[in-house]
Amino acid sequence: MSNQVELRLSGSGGQGLLLAGIILSEAAIIENKNAIQTQSYGPEARGGASKAEVIISHEEIDFPKVTAPNIVLALTQIAADKYVSSVREDGIVIVDSKIVLPADLKAKKIISVPIIDTAAEKVGRSIVANIVAIGLIAEATGVVSKESVEKAVLNRVPKGTEELNKKALAEGYLLANA
Repeated sequence: MSNQVELRLSGSGGQGLLLAGIILSEAAIIENKNAIQTQSYGPEARGGASKAEVIISHEEIDFPKVTAPNIVLALTQIAADKYVSSVREDGIVIVDSKIVLPADLKAKKIISVPIIDTAAEKVGRSIVANIVAIGLIAEATGVVSKESVEKAVLNRVPKGTEELNKKALAEGYLLANA
């Protein structure tokens, strides 16, 4: 990955993408990198379109908005329809396997894996799909290390859910290598 990485995490409200952005930013900061995280929601908090954006850099970040993402994650078809085409041609698109992508999508790499089903079936809770996605992003891109991600996850998840979230991260790592 280049010196500055721009990530766009998209899905629907309630999927924990804001938390995912915060965790990825915190993991970068643990590694002494600079990070900026922003988010926006559609008309409804839960169920409406949402996105979180993260910029991670070894240098000072000049502009706080993602303009041309290197990495786009989409967990819903609506989010994919709206955001995947914004990825750079040398970028990576990561989607849940139920999503249909446009035939003319230009990206260096497309990762289509069962993120939501993995959370529900292998971890036992669909609510941790965001953590599965974080593990997948960390392992597939190397934008942050597994150690930093785990530290950031454990700093941010509700007390009592640490083991569940560690399992979700591990399943995300496995999806990246599937």
